[in-house]
Order: sequence, then C-alpha cells, then structure tokens
Amino acid sequence: MQDANVFISKHADEGIAPIAPEKRVLGFADLFVLWGNLGIGLLVMLAGTFLVPGLGLGTALCAIAAGSALGSLLLASAGAVAARTGLPSMALLRPALGVRGSYIPSVLNIVQLAGWTVFEFVVMGVAADAICARLFGFSSYPFCVAFFAAGVMVMGLGGPVSVVRQWLKKIAVWVALATGLWLTWHIFSRYGFRPLLARAGDGSISFWGGVDMVIALPASWLPLVADYNRFGKKPSSAFWGSFLGLFLTNSWFLALGAMLLLGAGVAQDARDFSVAIAAAGGWWTLFILLADETHNAWADLYSSAVSAQNLFPRMGHKALVIVFGLLCLGVALALDITRYQNFLYLIGSFFVPLFGLLMADYFVAHGGEYRAQELSRPGGEYWYRGGFSVSGISVWLTGCLAYHLCSPGTAAAFFPAWSSVPPHWLCAAGGSIPAFAVPFVLRCCMAAAEKSRAAQSLPAGEAAES
Repeated sequence: MQDANVFISKHADEGIAPIAPEKRVLGFADLFVLWGNLGIGLLVMLAGTFLVPGLGLGTALCAIAAGSALGSLLLASAGAVAARTGLPSMALLRPALGVRGSYIPSVLNIVQLAGWTVFEFVVMGVAADAICARLFGFSSYPFCVAFFAAGVMVMGLGGPVSVVRQWLKKIAVWVALATGLWLTWHIFSRYGFRPLLARAGDGSISFWGGVDMVIALPASWLPLVADYNRFGKKPSSAFWGSFLGLFLTNSWFLALGAMLLLGAGVAQDARDFSVAIAAAGGWWTLFILLADETHNAWADLYSSAVSAQNLFPRMGHKALVIVFGLLCLGVALALDITRYQNFLYLIGSFFVPLFGLLMADYFVAHGGEYRAQELSRPGGEYWYRGGFSVSGISVWLTGCLAYHLCSPGTAAAFFPAWSSVPPHWLCAAGGSIPAFAVPFVLRCCMAAAEKSRAAQSLPAGEAAES
C-alpha cells in the first residue's frame, strides 16, 4: 500500500512553476526509456502503413530514418530547453508569446490532447474487444474502453518520475522490447524481407512527402516534451536520452507497420491491422502492444492537465486528470473519434512552427535564459502589451501559414479549394521543415534588429563597451 501511495503522489502535482534543481532527477537512461517507450505502439505501426504502397519499402525505410531523425531532433532540442529551465511546455511559451498569449496554444493543446486521449481509448477498446471475441467469445466494447481508461487515469495520477521509474523502467519497456523483437522475427520469417523490398511503390506519394509524414509523428510530442523533460538532471542527458530513445523505437515500429501492411495485404484500419498483428505474432503479441499503448494515452492525459494549469494555476493536477479522463471516456463511448482525425492533425499543425519560434526566442533572443520570476508577473518583462506579444504571435501565425502552403492536404480536408492555392513546387519538401524554419529565421532577424536598436540607443561610451 505504501508503494502504491508513492507511485500516485510523488512528483505528481508540481504545477507550472520551475522544477527545483533537487527534484530534477531523471537521467539519460530514464528519458531514453520514457521516449523509447512512447515510440512503441499500435498507432505508430499503423502510421507506418501510410507510407506504402505509395513508396517502395526501400524508399519508405529511408524516409522513416530521415523523418525520425529530424522529428526526434526537434523534440530533443525542446526537451533540452525544458531541462535547463524546469518549465512545462505551455509555461515555456510565455516569454515568446506573452503570459496571456501562451493561453492560445494552451487551449489548442488541451483540445488536441483530449482528442488524442479519446482516439487512444477507441483504438485500445477496438483491439481489446477483438481479442476478447477471438479468445473468449466475449465482446463488449464499452467494458474494454472503460478498463483501459481506468488504468490510464491511475497512471495519470502519478507524476513522470514515478511512472518512469516504478513502471516503465522496471517492467514495461522490457516486455515491449521483447514483444517487438518477437514480432519482427515473425514478420521476417513469414513474409521475407527481400520479397517485400522488391515491391515497387505506386508513386502516390513522394519521398519528401513520406519524410514529412514521418516527422509529424515525433513532432506531435513537441507540445508535451517539456512536461516530462523538466525533471531531467542535465540538458545534455535530456537531449540525448530523448533523441536516441524516440528515434530508435519510432523508426523500428514505423518500419514494422509498413512491412506488415505489404506482407499481409490488409486495409489501413485499426481492426483489420490488429488482426494482422495477431496473425503474425500471436494474440498475446497484440495484447502486449495494446497494453503498451496505455503509456501514450497516459502522456496525453497527463499533459492535458498540465496545459490546463497554465490557464488555471490554482487547480490541482489530480482533479484535472480525473475530470479529463472521465470526459474522454464518455466521448470514446459515444463518438467515433476516428472521423475527426483530420481535425486533430489540423490542430497539431500549429505546434511545429510554435517550437521553431521557441528555439529562436530562447537561444538567440534571450541568450539561453528565461527569468523565472517574470513568468507570471503582470506588467513584467514577458507581459508586453496586455499580456500578449504581438510580434511573437505574428511570427507564430506566419509559420502556420508556411506549413499549410507547403502541406495543403491538412487544411484541404476542411477547405477543398485550398489544395489549388499553393504552387506545386512549394509542396515538394512537405510542411514540417518550412514551418519550423520560417518562424525560427524570422525571430532571429527580429532579435538582431532589437539588439541593433538597443545598441544605437546607448551613449557612445557604453555602446563601445558592449
């Protein structure tokens, strides 16, 4: 009972204030395990199926390696900033957008994280129901969803330190890795690597389009990374643990998904794909991957509560976890959230440019240091105009525009005419890279102009010394 109490309470409700140095206890191995585990799951494998047969397997594997490296680099860089400052993701945006300006991405993040939590609940419920029907002749989607939702909420009550050290590091990661190796062996032995490699793609997507699709997966964790890496001991270990953990497992399971689709010839559907996994590695393999998916849902649920605390700092984290968890369970039981997947992608498109702005604002404009005492002070350094940084928000929105010009498909799902607006050549590299680069460069240019104006306003002697 004492161990359970420690799991639920320790480091569980730190709020949005910077984590004290003595509480930053996660090292390289801890963050490697955390992000490595978040790169394993059914949805990661399902995402791999979208690369084929548009690309041949060889080209798809190259796109997976390149996209995973770039996406993991973005995430690890933001994670290193979190380890330096001790701040969660949405509070970390206050200097760039203004104290009140950070409320805008907070609301977007709460909506998308709640949506993805529901999506995870639905996928786990569908897969678990298929297992129960196949093995036990028992089918109850509501029971399966409620069962996994309850487990996710219990995890959400525990902080990252407890979940990583008491569950992921001791048990979950080893079971998941063993299952991944078992599934890999069965896919290779059943379908053969060379026959799959020999299949040509149908050309429905380009190589860089595939890279952009892969980048989107690790980049989808950008709004969450600081919520966990703020507990990192050192920025360097936070960077390398996050980068290597996510890059290796994300690449591995995306590749498994692509190979399984080509070998089994199933549809890109959660139920059909679950059956294909069970056929390749056994129903217990599907069950373990399903159980491992709870970690992704936990991360979404935990961070939705942390983002809400940026809006309502006095609200307790545990209460928010329970409220959001019950709401997501209700939606999962009542609604087919997969119909709204494009809406979740649309919201997610706002965060790659946002973190391009953050990197430039933190490292270039503010010299790698944010003043913790100014983060919440009305009229302080990060208050700007009424709590909003107009320039920061403008740069962010420019990056969002760059994303949708270079990757029109996301917005075109809601506004079909948008697909004909950007010239074809603009879409060659996809949306993620331009969406990060544009706000990064713009903020760097603004910082240089600000420093130049500041130098000109100094007396001649002081300007010479500076």
